[in-house]
Amino acid sequence: MTPPAVLMLSAAHPAEDVRIVAKEGAALAAAGFPVRHLAPGPVGATRLLHGVALQTYPRPAGGWRARLMAIPALADRAAALRPAVIHAHEPDSWLAALMAARRCGARVVLDVHEHYPSRLDPVLPRPLRPLGRALVAAACRLMAARADAVVVAKDGLEGWLGGAARCTPVRNYATSVPITPRRHRPGPLTLLHLGALTRARGAFIMLEALALLPPGTRLRLIGRFTDGSEAAFRDRSLALGLAGQVEYLDWMPREEALALAAEADIGLVLFQPGVENHRLALPHKLFDCMLAGLPVIVPTLAEEVAAIVRSADCGLTVDTADAAAVAAAIVALADPGVRDAMGQRGRDAALTRFGWAAEAARLVRLYRLLTASSNAAIQAAMAAAPASVWPSARSPR
Repeated sequence: MTPPAVLMLSAAHPAEDVRIVAKEGAALAAAGFPVRHLAPGPVGATRLLHGVALQTYPRPAGGWRARLMAIPALADRAAALRPAVIHAHEPDSWLAALMAARRCGARVVLDVHEHYPSRLDPVLPRPLRPLGRALVAAACRLMAARADAVVVAKDGLEGWLGGAARCTPVRNYATSVPITPRRHRPGPLTLLHLGALTRARGAFIMLEALALLPPGTRLRLIGRFTDGSEAAFRDRSLALGLAGQVEYLDWMPREEALALAAEADIGLVLFQPGVENHRLALPHKLFDCMLAGLPVIVPTLAEEVAAIVRSADCGLTVDTADAAAVAAAIVALADPGVRDAMGQRGRDAALTRFGWAAEAARLVRLYRLLTASSNAAIQAAMAAAPASVWPSARSPR
């Protein structure tokens, strides 16, 4: 019997997204499901990554308005592939998935990566934010009610979608990567930040803290500025006399980034207050630093992140809006013995209780339940789709 085909559908996430491809897609492919990720990006030949076929389409030019206008075309693309299940990853791709499912009979899974009702806060006057949140939440709940399943990437996201009974947790926990963890030694410290850099993610606080530390301390940045603040950041580093202490590295494959991470001493996750998604955050960078054997400095305000770090005893929680508090935490981790012990505890926790295996198993169980009740429809959908559309479960990864 042909296994049911799964279409991961994205309106904004890149084709190689870690959660969508390296975690969820790879778990489903390993369980025997043919998986394809349809995502915006430069159009090229379909390729395989972690057993998932990556297919791109032209990214709509413009911002949110262009994305909304592109929903019908995205639904057309999804329906044409005739998947058995459409697993959608943003509110606009949720709507496209529901539209496509009416035409091709697919089951629909909505994946909740973050607190979407607060995403409009930066563009709305403060008096209008409660109304904006309420409208977005109502639209999301309506779509969730029409879907076959909802999965959430972190704790705390289920409340505004109708409660835990409607949602299956598939948390962004750690996927193991072959890496030699850091063995900490005496000497000047190298601080590390992985991923997107913005003011709201604490980029400028990193500089202010670095200015309070011994001159040999270095800051390694692996990622890109995504809010247009890089020029101001570089200017500020010059003004503080820190230009020679900051190392800028671009995006790179995760395995390469983790190898460089394991050469650093302390991982920084410095989300700033005032953003609801920062309170509910569960970022990949936290677990990547833990896997690399680094102690981490994280925000007290990020509830799940802080709870993980405290329970694993693998770092310190601070007021990340206070550069002096961040600098004091770094000084508190100056002893290589302290860093080594914390780093080992963090790595052990990332490989066990905060590992991806249990989340993957829960996702696969959900898919078994979803597809078991509709095998006839699944077989009809697969028969109508060209065989070349879907990768074999035995495709190379």
